Amino acid sequence: MSKKVVVIGEARDGALRNVTFEAIAAAHKVAEGGEVVGILLGKSVRSLAVELIHYGADRVLVAEDEKLESYTSDGYTQALLPLLQEENPEAIVLGHTAQGKDLSPKLASRLKSGLISDVTAIEEAGGNLVFTRPIYSGKAFEKKIVTDGLVFVTVRPNNINALEKDTTRSGDVQQQDVSVTDLRTIIQNVVRKATEGVDLSEAKVVIAGGRGVKSSEGFEPLKELANVLGGAVGASRGACDADYCDYSLQIGQTGKVVTPDLYIACGISGAIQHLAGMSNAKVIVAINKDPEANIFNVADYGIVGDLFEVVPLLTEEFKKLKVQTS
Repeated sequence: MSKKVVVIGEARDGALRNVTFEAIAAAHKVAEGGEVVGILLGKSVRSLAVELIHYGADRVLVAEDEKLESYTSDGYTQALLPLLQEENPEAIVLGHTAQGKDLSPKLASRLKSGLISDVTAIEEAGGNLVFTRPIYSGKAFEKKIVTDGLVFVTVRPNNINALEKDTTRSGDVQQQDVSVTDLRTIIQNVVRKATEGVDLSEAKVVIAGGRGVKSSEGFEPLKELANVLGGAVGASRGACDADYCDYSLQIGQTGKVVTPDLYIACGISGAIQHLAGMSNAKVIVAINKDPEANIFNVADYGIVGDLFEVVPLLTEEFKKLKVQTS
């Protein structure tokens, strides 16, 4: 049965995050031929609405307010609830990002709905939509169906492919008036640590370093390889604790969870806490001097050697391949 599905978009620094487009693709699976409605909140986001339509939304609701310039859970909840209640969708989809993980349970509670978080696949079986999500730090998966009421899900980045962009698609963009008052949290200044290159949580290629990089300078060869491959640099908690890099790069149970197409682990032993954040990568390559390192147990390809010798060699070979294919 066709459904109306709302997708709550997420913008950062004036651009939509890729997971928003993946959420639209997930919404089409849930809608089963029904309408997909996008919602965008922010200060000046109307110009981004057409991109949602190009990626599959049928129409978009835009709510702009100075108090929505920076994300706050109470501000976004106040703005979204009346829009959701007016639309009365059968399903809601958004990205399983830091914002999505904070916002979705608050909305689900207010809407008296269940919530299936961190969905990595959606399929039809026996007349039901089946949602797959990892449990026990990625060591197992569970499949869930919604038997009654609102279907409310968050989707993990890099797991559901976005639909192909179609600039010929058209749809209504509707400006919405919202009331945001009595905020408990007021953000006066936003300070962001500058990061280079691709967003780690959405990167298709991740080059990660552990204690084996030995110093902050040891990350330089990894950054060069990431630059050649158009990827992002990550790190294990051990490297962060040793002050080799900022904690914003941490991948693992207490850091970011990534699912890239290619994950290259350099000087990472493979502690279970780290594996929880990257073991679902499509292809894992491990580089480590210790042939008994646990990381080799989850790797598709392993190289026993010094990362400071291996990584530069890989970088040069990838450079040659890029020249040959260009």
